[in-house]
Amino acid sequence: MSEKIAFQKIYTRLTKITKATCSVKASGIGYDELAIVHGRLAQVVKIMGDEVILQVFSGTEGLPNNAELVFLGKAPSLRVDDDLAGRFLNAYGEPIDDGPALRGKEIEIGGPSVNPVRRKQPSHLIATGIAGIDLNNTLVTGQKIPFFADPDQPYNQVMATVALRAKADKIILGGMGLSNDDYLYYRNVFENAGALEKIIAFINTTEDPPVERLLVPDMALTAAEYFAVEKKQTVLVLLTDMTLFADALSIVSNRMDQIPSKDNMPGSLYSDLAKIYEKAVQFPEGGSITIIAVTTLSGGDITHAIPDNTGYITEGQLFLRRDAEIGKVIVDPFRSLSRLKQLVIGKQTREDHHQVMNSSIRLYADAANAKTKHENGFDLSDYDKRALSFAKDYSEKLLAIDINIDITTMLDTGWDLFANYFSPAEIGIKEEFVNKYWPGRKEN
Repeated sequence: MSEKIAFQKIYTRLTKITKATCSVKASGIGYDELAIVHGRLAQVVKIMGDEVILQVFSGTEGLPNNAELVFLGKAPSLRVDDDLAGRFLNAYGEPIDDGPALRGKEIEIGGPSVNPVRRKQPSHLIATGIAGIDLNNTLVTGQKIPFFADPDQPYNQVMATVALRAKADKIILGGMGLSNDDYLYYRNVFENAGALEKIIAFINTTEDPPVERLLVPDMALTAAEYFAVEKKQTVLVLLTDMTLFADALSIVSNRMDQIPSKDNMPGSLYSDLAKIYEKAVQFPEGGSITIIAVTTLSGGDITHAIPDNTGYITEGQLFLRRDAEIGKVIVDPFRSLSRLKQLVIGKQTREDHHQVMNSSIRLYADAANAKTKHENGFDLSDYDKRALSFAKDYSEKLLAIDINIDITTMLDTGWDLFANYFSPAEIGIKEEFVNKYWPGRKEN
């Protein structure tokens, strides 16, 4: 980079400095181009005539008006090759794992999403081993879906669990605003599981400048595109936390004196999020990119601009909540939804999947109604009591996020729970499936 700088024009007069940006008179500069300002990395975010506005990643505090500024002639980029596997990198794609510098082809990050004519309808199941996902909200390659969770819930542990259990060729983690403990947790979990050969991580911690978080999703997705397109691999991208990503967008927007939209978010929030999520794709040739992202909620507010916009873009959501009855975090069957699950359930899973899923949730809803009756002082029927007992077992054995079983075992567990508490007539499943799968009646 030093040789590159040596032949670049040096600017020594900044025309304006805000809390996050600086401006300079320059020509021949492109959007997203990187620069070095007074030894700090910056990026072009706006051009008005000959005035170029740059976002300074580490902030502008102490930046003098006569600071030296050198444009680097390129946008943020990542070097990609097979050696990316097993690496932990920062938001700039630089190693933080004491490993060697990256080699390979240099690719600018943040390119366009895939043309619709190059896309194939998602059709391949992604199994996570978590029954609250695989049974009720089955994921499909090429899907984009968020976890909605309160900040105090163990969503990073859930994401690490998904990474280890998912049947994918590569798992790419984009960590934004991770605490140092969470960062070390991810590293230790992956290393102890012997899974580093398929993990690639881009990490921004709470000790790093918040604005750097804006680079992380594009870094992760550039790596994902290499393995999905060039190597025809199944790639799962895990992004956490997209709320902190949006907060970084808000920081830059507010410090550039842009008029905020709903909840103090920039007016571009929808397009900024869509640019990331629309990178999810199933290629006809076989490779795919599936995106699972955490969106933390403020006080459980699902109407906040971040989850609200996310819900319009993505294909469902996975809602985490703590179940007071069993004292564990579950995937809430009422508020979770995978809009693409019908493409694989009963086709790539057992024929009874759809009916077991529907009957389980209906019975769980009956239990919720029984609980409301009890809280309001009404007497409970025998059916109500059995429904409540079923719901507790259902949460414990299938909805809890610490359950790690295959889908066939999930279905068998569902049938066992039905038989424990209900008659075949009460569960409302086709007689042919009852005859085939009801415990004690299973056909050989």
